[in-house]
Amino acid sequence: MPSGVAAVVFLLCSALVVLAAAVTLGYLLSKYLTDDAPGEADRFVTHWMARHRTKDLNETTHWATYLSETPTVVVAGLLLAGTARAVWKRWRESLFVVAALVGEVSIFLVTTLLVDRRRPSGVSHLDAAPPTSSFFSGHTAAAVVLYGVLAVLAIKALRGSFASKIFGLLAFVIPAVVSIARLYRGMHFMTDVLTGAAVGAVWLFIAARGVRLGVAHRELARHSVTRSSGEPLPSVDRP
Repeated sequence: MPSGVAAVVFLLCSALVVLAAAVTLGYLLSKYLTDDAPGEADRFVTHWMARHRTKDLNETTHWATYLSETPTVVVAGLLLAGTARAVWKRWRESLFVVAALVGEVSIFLVTTLLVDRRRPSGVSHLDAAPPTSSFFSGHTAAAVVLYGVLAVLAIKALRGSFASKIFGLLAFVIPAVVSIARLYRGMHFMTDVLTGAAVGAVWLFIAARGVRLGVAHRELARHSVTRSSGEPLPSVDRP
């Protein structure tokens, strides 16, 4: 099998599984669970936040959403991929960045095409509603993946340092801030942002595994002669 094919097949099959799970959950939430506990909890959180809006919070959450807006993700992704290539002098880490970001946005776009969930009603939307469905929160998923990728690369480059711990912390704090901002601004239900966070986290893990699989497949092919002679195989570094 040509180098890289195993990783691509793994990523595509995994994306289909994640997509199927997201679409199924979105269909249930939009069609069958609106009057049950999940729907009631969604409406309670949305209306509670709307009642506690203030001018300062409106401004703060407005800027918070820019942490994972499409232009932010595109520019940051390109910078991360380019920086990774320059630092490690190879494509492994850059491919991890691309696989994580492209995979997440692809799953998000297909899900919103297949799931027609309306945005919260009874509260004003503080942002212009995009044409995509409310399910799931693309801002949240993008924040988890983007800042998760940043944390993985920073921890790899700054092993054991205090700065690496800061990047690891930001990988949790920034998605949480973005999630709350999207809820506060009336753009999503609680289940939308929770699902977005779950999809982002699962896909980030899958992207890392996929890149490792590709590297392992290449190393196994390269060292087939060494393997047959009984010598130990080289370890596969994480992306």
